Amino acid sequence: MIPFLDLRAQYASIKDEVDAAALRVLASAQYVLGDEVAELEREFAAYCGARHAIAVNTGTSALHLALLALGIGPGDEVITVPFTFVATISAICYTGALPVFVDVEPVTLTMDATKLEAAITPRTKAIVPVHLYGQMADMDAIKAIADRHGVPIIEDACQAHGAEYKGRRAGSIGVSGCFSFYPGKNLGACGEGGIVVTSDDSQARTMRMLRDWGQESRYHHVLKGFNYRMDGIQGAILRVKLRHLDAWTEARRAHAARYSALLAESDHVKAPLEIAGRRHVYHIYAVRCRDREALQHALSSEGIQFGLHYPIPVHLQKAHADLGYAPGDFPRSEAAARSVLSLPIYPEMTARQVDEVVSAVEQEAHVH
Repeated sequence: MIPFLDLRAQYASIKDEVDAAALRVLASAQYVLGDEVAELEREFAAYCGARHAIAVNTGTSALHLALLALGIGPGDEVITVPFTFVATISAICYTGALPVFVDVEPVTLTMDATKLEAAITPRTKAIVPVHLYGQMADMDAIKAIADRHGVPIIEDACQAHGAEYKGRRAGSIGVSGCFSFYPGKNLGACGEGGIVVTSDDSQARTMRMLRDWGQESRYHHVLKGFNYRMDGIQGAILRVKLRHLDAWTEARRAHAARYSALLAESDHVKAPLEIAGRRHVYHIYAVRCRDREALQHALSSEGIQFGLHYPIPVHLQKAHADLGYAPGDFPRSEAAARSVLSLPIYPEMTARQVDEVVSAVEQEAHVH
């Protein structure tokens, strides 16, 4: 069996470091925030090329705080894409603002900047491009439009730890960038976690208060805040993992390169493309399928796990029917939802396992 992701193998490779970090927190009794979280904030901000990082309990909380720090609320509009995990839209809805969608590019499946300007209205208060699967959106084009209209950008970088656009790290181009540390992410906690990076001092100060009940100082609550604090153990473990992130990314990129070379002439799938000037970190290696159902059968019969990211775009989710969208509104997102399939990819994977997955993909015609 080839798993979609092997977190046990990752833990085994750094067990002594992780165990020592967790025990250090237990000994210190700094269970919420504390020194380890503060150090993680300093190290992750430096890694991203930002002045500040604010650690929180989930990636969704990171997005929520970034929106709130811009003063976004009821009556405002926030532009994003429908082909993303639902958390991007949930965070917008938490503020009371209206999510407004634009379709994605056909190749990268990230925000299509050519459709962005038409969606901007006087009520638009932010643009949230999603760096889907680990490749950044076309930030030059998006930023040029955003700057022309005076609209800030919040990067949804929850799948893009260490990704780059023309040498700049994900999270460092917009006014803020939001990351998830869900266990399966390229940099994942042993539980939930998230972080916002920003180089705006005022935004950082506001978010630090909002994550901790709106406190300016102990028992002095100047904002209506939240309990979005990160656990000390997660901070300590993430510091350990951050030291390995670049090596893990290179392993992912090597597996992706092998997949892409072996699948280049495939009649069954189309491999993802890394756009020039962008460093793809392959959180997900998603192929476009000629016949997804047949490929699912082929992989299952060989004991190979896979994922579907994402089979229903958010504008067609029942929970967001109130937004008033209908089938056909975003044809590229809908086509992607019908055809993408995610093959296994993780740093501890072997080249032989990649070969076995490709062999199963090429058996599709015989299984169908």
